[in-house]
Amino acid sequence: MKGYIHQLESFGCADGPGSRFIVFTTGCRLRCKYCHNPDTWDLMKGKQMETDEILNEALACKSYWGKKGGITVSGGEPLVQIDFLIELFEKAKEKGINTCIDTAGEPFTREGEWFEKFQRLMKVTDILLVDIKHIDEEEHKKLTGRSGKNIIDMFRYLDEIKKPIWIRHVLVPGITDNDEYLEKTRDFIRTLHNVQRVEILPYHGLAITKYKDLGIDYALKDVESPSEERVANARKILECEKYDGWR
Repeated sequence: MKGYIHQLESFGCADGPGSRFIVFTTGCRLRCKYCHNPDTWDLMKGKQMETDEILNEALACKSYWGKKGGITVSGGEPLVQIDFLIELFEKAKEKGINTCIDTAGEPFTREGEWFEKFQRLMKVTDILLVDIKHIDEEEHKKLTGRSGKNIIDMFRYLDEIKKPIWIRHVLVPGITDNDEYLEKTRDFIRTLHNVQRVEILPYHGLAITKYKDLGIDYALKDVESPSEERVANARKILECEKYDGWR
């Protein structure tokens, strides 16, 4: 089976446990205002690659992974290509490779064939990196263009099956950098029992050039990065220190 691939990176140290071989897929239906990879939105703009081809490239880097490393599939939104993911990860597990998905969860549903595929995928997935874009539903729609209700349901399901997750939250001044919303996010995280790590990702505008090249208006061009004090405040509210030992 072939997947649509944006690029491959042979070494990543912030994309799951240990050192990782990272597969960036194309295709995403969210339009997050701070997205730094707008060039991955269009599924068909990816290079088609077979699962065996990707695994061979990954295995060439295996000596650098250590005990915790492996393959991380990121995006775009990897779950858009769930059939490709299933085949890639089933083959990876046959070779004893640790598997990780970096996902925003937008395609998630508990209905029909897709959910059956997701259940199959989870059997060969060791850990997920998952985003909480915004805890408030209306603000989530403003930020991403879509509802976040099914994404919250994905968190619930992953908790039910005891699948380990790392949570990431982008801190954007005027949008997510709000103590009320941060406290609600913390309260939601407290209901979960499968969280191994919580990370605050400070907003940055480094992707502005990409947007200009693609002819896309960048909605946050006048937004500055949060101060160190606000990042520390967000880390305190979300109790990030409780999870820092897991890496």
